Amino acid sequence: MGQYTTGWQAQDFKTIVTFGDSYTDENRLGYFGGHNGSPPPVGWNAGVGYKTSTGGLVWPRYASIYSNSTLYNYAVSGAVCSNNITPRTWSTINAPFPDIAGYELPAFIADSKYTAPNGTAFFTGTPADTVYAVWIGTNDVGNDAFLTDSQVVGKTLSDYVDCVYDVIDGLYTNGGRYFVLMNLAPLNLFPQYAIPSQGGLKSTQFFKDKLSVAGGNVTEISYRMLETVDTVNSIYEYRTPFETRVNNTWPDAQVANFDVHALITDMYYNPAEYLNGTAPLNVTGYVIGAGNISLSDRDSFMWYDELHPSEQVDRVVAREFVSVLGGSSKWAKYW
Repeated sequence: MGQYTTGWQAQDFKTIVTFGDSYTDENRLGYFGGHNGSPPPVGWNAGVGYKTSTGGLVWPRYASIYSNSTLYNYAVSGAVCSNNITPRTWSTINAPFPDIAGYELPAFIADSKYTAPNGTAFFTGTPADTVYAVWIGTNDVGNDAFLTDSQVVGKTLSDYVDCVYDVIDGLYTNGGRYFVLMNLAPLNLFPQYAIPSQGGLKSTQFFKDKLSVAGGNVTEISYRMLETVDTVNSIYEYRTPFETRVNNTWPDAQVANFDVHALITDMYYNPAEYLNGTAPLNVTGYVIGAGNISLSDRDSFMWYDELHPSEQVDRVVAREFVSVLGGSSKWAKYW
């Protein structure tokens, strides 16, 4: 299978398993918060999250609806790939946010082997009909992590990328054969990290001490984020074909690189092709900063808050994710 050809067919995938942070989480962080930091038990049914980082449904739920697939979502808001690289403390539990390497991946593996007392297997996917999606990095490269030089001493962006591919290793060893890697979003366009002329903010609910960074130079912070995201995404672009074609790391596996960065950037510069709300189209403001607006008005906004895409953006990401599964998305390359 080559870069420009693929045997993927959306109807072949009956199960979607997702890993990530608040861009993907439905309600898993809420469990930790409501149980003094304890994780959900093995075989926990997460259910549908109706109040997520978008203010409504989140992209993997829409993807499961659009593709008529079963969703197993292990993402946790606030997560990074590994707390051994960029640990970020969650004040609610006075401990780091659960990460992919230390919690999400082990949780899925445990669930995949779990059988309920009545003899029913919790996980119903098979290697042939299950696709695994990993979208992580917003917190890893953001404030309280690489952006503010808060990573573990000696750790670099390469360590973060290594972690992502280690996750694929773990899933492959557990039987996974189809993977979608989603690269970093254009974080320098989000209100939290944008330049002032594009709606960049001096501080946000997620970055309260922003003015203490880089001498309070919002533009410098934005440009550093731009450079970091571009660097990481360039690594993704070349690392996947190396692992699959040169190193043959995962025999018989198939990996799609989903360029969600390019997709969201296109939404930003061509909003009329994607946003469809009843208010004027808005790519610099955000829903929760717009006051009392209707649900239909919300679909005119790129962002739900300073750091998260709107529900309409997530619908588009979900639609294109399903196109990736169908082998027909212009935003993906297959290896």
